[in-house]
Parts: sequence; C-alpha cells; structure tokens
Amino acid sequence: MASITLTEYSPEHDDELVRMWRAAFEQGVGVKDPHPLSAQRQYLHERVLPGHGVRLAWSDGVLVGFLAANEQSVCQLHVRPGYHRQRIGSHLLSLAKRNSSGSLWLYTFQQNQVARRFYEHHGFRALEFGFEAEWQLPDVKYVWVAAGDAA
Repeated sequence: MASITLTEYSPEHDDELVRMWRAAFEQGVGVKDPHPLSAQRQYLHERVLPGHGVRLAWSDGVLVGFLAANEQSVCQLHVRPGYHRQRIGSHLLSLAKRNSSGSLWLYTFQQNQVARRFYEHHGFRALEFGFEAEWQLPDVKYVWVAAGDAA
C-alpha cells in the first residue's frame, strides 16, 4: 500500500482536484467529459461540498484520490489513474464506512466495471439499475450495510 496522508478539502487544491477527478472519471467510464473545467469546479462547490465531507488523499505530495461522503452516502470517490490497486480507494471507502450511520448508498455507471468490482469486493450490493439523464448512461445504485446492522 502506498503511504497515504489524508487532509480535509481546501479550496487551494481546486484545480488539481478537478483535473484528477476528471481524469479518473474519463478513464473509469470511458467517455470524454465535454464540460469545461470551470463547470466541474462549480459543480464541486454547488453540489458536492454542501452536505458532504471531502477528504483528499496524498502520496509523496501528489493528490492521488478523494472522497466526498456523508453519513448516508458516497457522493464521489476517485483515484488518480496510475495509482489504482494501491489500496487508496479502499482506505477512502473504509473512512466513509467508519463515519457512516451503519449503511451507505452510492451510484456508479454500469459500464464502469472496475468501480463495480471494487464496490462489490467491499460488501456493496447492487440494489437497482437505472439511467442517469445528464450523462445519458445506465447507472447502478449500490448499498452497503454494516454486518451488525444487516437484517
């Protein structure tokens, strides 16, 4: 596992965060994001930051991942391309689980097979399959329930 340091979100890292997020999304989903980076930065500030704690993962001064989550859901979890399979995502997801209310839900795109295997490996199960209107792509909602809370 890479040596990871977690920090709270700080606006001084916006540009680096948005570029890393964009690269991770494009690699995972296999589509080119047509939106300008300024629109993604606006989305971060208007839709992600309100209601979600955001943690940044660093390795040797490089932003390698980030998590946006609250007690009920994981809004965003991305790892920089080239840093997969180093347990960065697992570390971030464990943090989300520890800070959860005992269960979490999240969405990912059906075609993002790496993310789907990752979440399933970490105890999430597919709850429903749907369609995300903005991206015009099929998605899947996953849920995780802590072992002691399972019905």
